[in-house]
Amino acid sequence: MRRVNFMILFALIQLGMTAQDSTQVEAPASDAQLLSGLYLCEVDSIWQQSFQEQFCLSTDTSFWNVYDFEEGELPSIDTALVLQRLDLLDTQTPMNLKGNETVLDYIRFYYSRRNKQLGRMLGMSGYYFPLFEEKLDAADVPLELKHLPIVESALNPRARSRVGATGLWQFMYQTGRAYDLQVNSYVDERMDPVKSTEAACRYLHKLHGLYGDWNLALAAYNAGPGNVNKAIRRSGGKTTYWEVRPYLPRETRGYVPAFIAVVYLMNFHEEYNIYPAEATCSWLETDTIQVSDQLRFDQIEAFLDIDQDALSWYNPTYRKGVIPKDSDYAIRLPYGTASDFLAVADSIYNYKKDEEPEIVVQDEPVVYYVRSGDVLGSIAQRHGVTVSQLKAWNNIRGSMIRAGQKLYIYTDKKDKKKSSSSVNKTEKRTPKPETTHDADYRYHTVRKGDTLWDIAKLYDGVSVEQIQRLNKGLNAKDLKQGQKIKIEKISL
Repeated sequence: MRRVNFMILFALIQLGMTAQDSTQVEAPASDAQLLSGLYLCEVDSIWQQSFQEQFCLSTDTSFWNVYDFEEGELPSIDTALVLQRLDLLDTQTPMNLKGNETVLDYIRFYYSRRNKQLGRMLGMSGYYFPLFEEKLDAADVPLELKHLPIVESALNPRARSRVGATGLWQFMYQTGRAYDLQVNSYVDERMDPVKSTEAACRYLHKLHGLYGDWNLALAAYNAGPGNVNKAIRRSGGKTTYWEVRPYLPRETRGYVPAFIAVVYLMNFHEEYNIYPAEATCSWLETDTIQVSDQLRFDQIEAFLDIDQDALSWYNPTYRKGVIPKDSDYAIRLPYGTASDFLAVADSIYNYKKDEEPEIVVQDEPVVYYVRSGDVLGSIAQRHGVTVSQLKAWNNIRGSMIRAGQKLYIYTDKKDKKKSSSSVNKTEKRTPKPETTHDADYRYHTVRKGDTLWDIAKLYDGVSVEQIQRLNKGLNAKDLKQGQKIKIEKISL
C-alpha cells in the first residue's frame, strides 16, 4: 500500500508539473482513475524510466571515448597521476587505498590483460551496485567494498571455486551456514544476491572489529582469520596489512592490491579505453513475489513473456529451476512481469501440477581437503560426525587417508541421523541436548567436546552469531563441560 501511495504521489507531482506548462487546467483524477491498471502502467513507466536514466550505463563507445582511442589501444600509464588519483580516492573512504609499486603492477595487469572483462563488469555494475551500496551503507561498511565481488566472482552469482566457495561473495559452505545462508540440493542462498550480500556485510564488519584495519579484514576474508593471525605473529605483532603482507599466504598477498587496482580502474575506466559492455539495468527495476506453493520455472514461462534462462539469471538461488513449497521463498521478476504474474498466479500454480517432482532436500556436503597429520578421527570430531559416516560418504574401506585427498562431509543434523542409521544401525544415537529455561531465556548445558557450531545446529533457527550476541564475553574456544549458555530469548 505504501508503494501505491508513493506512486500516486509521484504521478500527481508529474501531472502538476505538466499543468504548469498548459493553458488548460484539467479536473483532478478520481481515485478510481488513479488506481486503474492503465494509469498505474503509465506511472510504472515513468518510475522505471527514472531508474534507467540513473543506473543503466550506456554501451555507446563514442559517448565514453573522449580521448579518441583506437579500438584495442592501450594508453600509457602516468605513474605520478595514478598515485595522485589513488590519494584522492583514499581521502573519500576509511579504507587505505594509497598506491605503491605493487598496486601499480596490478593496475597494469588488469588494464592490459583484463580490460574486456572489466568492460563487462562495468556493464553489470548498474544492476548489482545499487543493491551492494544499500546493504553496505546499512551495515556501516565502506561503500568501496561494492567492488569486492568483481575480484571474488566477476559478478557471477553462480561462480564456484575449486574448493567450493560459491556465489558473488564466494562463501565457503561452513561460513555461509554460520551466517544463516541455507544450502541444500534445491536452494543455495550463497547464490542469492540479497542474502549473500547481507551476510558478507556482517562478516566484513566482524572482521574489521577483530583487526581495526579494513585491508587486514579483506585479507582475513580471503585467507581466514587463522592465517592472518599467524602472519601477525610472524611479523612481530604488526597491525597493518602492508606490514603483515610478506607473511601472508601467496594468494592473499595479491588479494588487496588486486582489489585496490579494480577500485581505481572502475573509477577511471575511460582513461584506459575501457567501456561498459552488455549493460544490464538496475536491480531496482525488478520486484519479488512471495511464493505460496511449489513452483517451477517452466510453469512461469508458459504464461509470462520470460524464458527459463532469464528466470534462472534473475533467480540463481534455485539450483534446479524449482522453488520448494512450505518455505519462505520468493521469485524475482522484471518489474512489469511481476504484475503480470499476480494477474494469472492461480493458472501458473495449477499448470501441469501433476508433473511436480518429488523434492527430497539434502544439504550440500562440505568439501574438505586432507592436510598433513590429519586422521579420520580428528576430521570427524572437527565436523561433528562419526568415522563410520566419513567412510561411508567417501567409500573408504580402511583408515588410510593422504594429504590433499578430497572428502565429502554432510553436516546437517537430519542427514546425519539418516546416514548413521543406514551405515551402522548399532551406533548410539546422539543424545538430546540438555536444555533448561527460565522466565526469559532458553539455555544449553555444554557437553564434552561441544563447539558453538555443534550447539547451534541442535536448535532450529539458531546461529553461532546469535549465541555470541546473547552471551557477551563468551570464549568460543574455551567452553567448559556443564557450562550453561543462552540459546534464544523466549517469546511471551
